[in-house]
Amino acid sequence: MRIARFSAGGDPAFGVVEGDGAEATIAEIEGHPIGTFRLTGRQLPRADVRLLAPIIPSKVVAIGKNYAEHAAEMGGDAPAAPLIFLKPSTTVTGPGDPIAYPPSSERVDYEGELAVVVGRLCRDVPVETAYDVVLGYTCANDVTARDQQRADGQWARAKGYDTFCPLGPWISTDIEPDDLAISTTLNGEVKQAGRTSQLVHGIPTLIAYITTCMTLLPGDVILTGTPAGIGPMRVGDEVAVTIEGIGTLTNPVVARG
Repeated sequence: MRIARFSAGGDPAFGVVEGDGAEATIAEIEGHPIGTFRLTGRQLPRADVRLLAPIIPSKVVAIGKNYAEHAAEMGGDAPAAPLIFLKPSTTVTGPGDPIAYPPSSERVDYEGELAVVVGRLCRDVPVETAYDVVLGYTCANDVTARDQQRADGQWARAKGYDTFCPLGPWISTDIEPDDLAISTTLNGEVKQAGRTSQLVHGIPTLIAYITTCMTLLPGDVILTGTPAGIGPMRVGDEVAVTIEGIGTLTNPVVARG
C-alpha cells in the first residue's frame, strides 16, 4: 500500500494511491493513516492533487556515515555504533517543493536516503521485533550545508535549515527494505547509486539502538544514511532521489528569500 498526504484545494488529507502513471488515483482516508483507518469513498485523480510531505514527524532521527564508502569519502571509517543526530521537524518539506539555499552557506549538498516511518509509540525495542513498529518507508534527502558542518564541529546548524529534509512522494508499507536500489540524480545525472543491503547498521539495529535513548512517537522518521557520491547543489538545480519499490522524490533548488 502507498499512503500519500495531499492537498486538493482544501485542508491536507491522507489517501491510498491506487494505480500508476496517468491513470493513478487517490482514495481518501478518514483521519490519520496510523492505526486502523477507513476510506471516505472519495476518489481523486492523482493529476488533480498536490502531493505533500507524507508525514510531519515530531522529530527526524538521522544516522551519519552508515555506508562504508560514504564514511571513506568523508575521511574516516564507519563508526562501530550508529552515529545519531537530529533534524528539526521544520526541515521537512514535500515532493516538488523547493530546497531553499541559505545565503550563509557556500556549499549545500544532497544526500539521498531511505527513510523509515515509525508506526507506533515505542521504547527499548528488541532487534528481533523492530519491524513491528514500522509503518512504512519513503525517500528522503538529508540536505547539508557542508561548509558549516565542517566549521561547527557538530551538525545541528548544517542539517537544520528549513526545507533541508524533503520526504516523499508517499509511504510504501508493504516492501522489504533490506536490499533496495537507491540513487540520486542532479539535473538528470546519476551522482549516487547503492543498495540498502550496504548499510553498515541495518534497520532493526538502528531502531533498537535509537530507542534505548529516546522514545519514538507515531510518525517519527529515521533517516538511515546515504551512499557514497555526495556533492554540491546550486540554485537552479533539480535533485531527485529514487528508491526501488517506493518511487522518486524530486525537488528544485532555489535561493532562500
